[in-house]
Amino acid sequence: MAGKVTFCAFFFLLLLTSAAAIRPARSPAAEARRAALENGLGRTPQMGWNSWNHFHRNINEEIIRQIADAMVDSGLAKLGYQYINIDDYWAAYDRDSQGNLVANASTFPSGITALADYVHGKGLKLGIYGDAGTRTCGKMMPGSLGYEEQDAKTYASWGVDYLKYDNCNNQGVSPQLRYNTMSKALLNSGRNIFFSLCEWGYDDPAKWASGVGNSWRTTGDIKDTWASMTSIADKNNKWASYAGPGGWNDPDMLEVGNGGMTKEEYRSHFSIWALVKAPLLIGCDIRSMTDDTKEILSNQHVTAVNQDELGVQGRKVQKDGDLEVWAGPLSGGRAALVLWNRGSTEASITANWSSIGFNTSTVVDAHDLWTGEITSSVQGELKRTVDSHACKMYVLTPK
Repeated sequence: MAGKVTFCAFFFLLLLTSAAAIRPARSPAAEARRAALENGLGRTPQMGWNSWNHFHRNINEEIIRQIADAMVDSGLAKLGYQYINIDDYWAAYDRDSQGNLVANASTFPSGITALADYVHGKGLKLGIYGDAGTRTCGKMMPGSLGYEEQDAKTYASWGVDYLKYDNCNNQGVSPQLRYNTMSKALLNSGRNIFFSLCEWGYDDPAKWASGVGNSWRTTGDIKDTWASMTSIADKNNKWASYAGPGGWNDPDMLEVGNGGMTKEEYRSHFSIWALVKAPLLIGCDIRSMTDDTKEILSNQHVTAVNQDELGVQGRKVQKDGDLEVWAGPLSGGRAALVLWNRGSTEASITANWSSIGFNTSTVVDAHDLWTGEITSSVQGELKRTVDSHACKMYVLTPK
C-alpha cells in the first residue's frame, strides 16, 4: 500500500535561517584562501555543456563550433547555459619544444585561441580540460603536474574561461597540494578562470575545496542509467552543508537526452540536480536533441531554483523506503520541494511542513514547476500521487 512518507529526523529548519548558519565554520587559513579565491565566478552553479558524456574522445573543433551555434539557436544560451566545455583528447600527445601544451593538429587545427574567439563571438564562454597528474585519464595528453604555472598562463593567453581539472596519474601526491597549486596558478594567470575540481570525492574535497576552486566533484563518474544517477544523488547529499555561492558540490554532468533513461527519469534527474544546486552541464548532443529533451533542459522555473541567489543546497528531508521528499530554502522565504518516487509502482507522497522548515500553520501557494499548476492556500502538508521513477517539483511561497 502506498504509504504516507513519514518525517525523517533531519534538522532542516536550520536551512531557513541563512546560508552561513548551516555551513561548517572555516579556519582562519581557510577563510583567507576563500577570500583570495573570490574571483566573482560561481556565485550561482555553472550552466553550460560538456563534450564527455556523449562524444567521449570523438571531438573536434567543428563539433565544438556547431555546439556553440546550437546553444544559441536553441535558446538555451538565453536561459543561462553559457559554458562550452571541451573534455579530454583535445591536445597533442606531447608538449612543444618550449614545454607548452598544444592543440591536436588533426582535430583542432585552428588552435584553441581561434575556437575561443568563435565561442566568445556567440556570447558564450569556452572551457577546457586538464589533469592534476602526469597524463590525462585518456593518457593521450600531457597532464599539468609540475607545469601548473605554465599551463595556467597558456590557458589565459588562449582566452579560456573554465578549467575542468581531473585526477588521473597523480603519482600519489596529495590532492590538496596538487589542486591548490593549480588554483594559485590560475589566480596568477591574469584571467578569471572558473576552476572545476574533478577529484571524484576521494579525499572529501567538500571539506577543503571551497578555498581552492569554484566547484568540486563529490562522486565518481555518472553513467546514463537510473541506478547510477540515483546512487550519485545519494552520495552527493551528505555534503550539502558545504556548498554555497562561489563554491558548489558537483555530482557530475547531466545525462538528460543521451537515451539511457526514460523521460520521467530524466525529469527526476534534472529536478534533483537543480534542487541540490549542482552544476547544470548538459551532456547530450544539443544539435539533434528531441523535443522532450529540450523541454526538460529549457524549464526556466526549474533552472531558477538552481540559480536562486540564496545559494543553499537542497537535500533529502524525508524517506520512507523508495518514497522521498527533497527540499531546500529559496530567497524571499520560499522553499523548493521535490516529491520523488524511486519505487516501481505509483505511490502517494506527503511532504510535511515540519521537515521543510515551515510552521505547521504556514499557508503557501504551491507552484508545480512541470505542469505550471498553482494550488492556493496549502497548509501543513502537501500530498500528491507520483508515478514510478517520477517526481513532482514545487516552489512553495508563503502567503
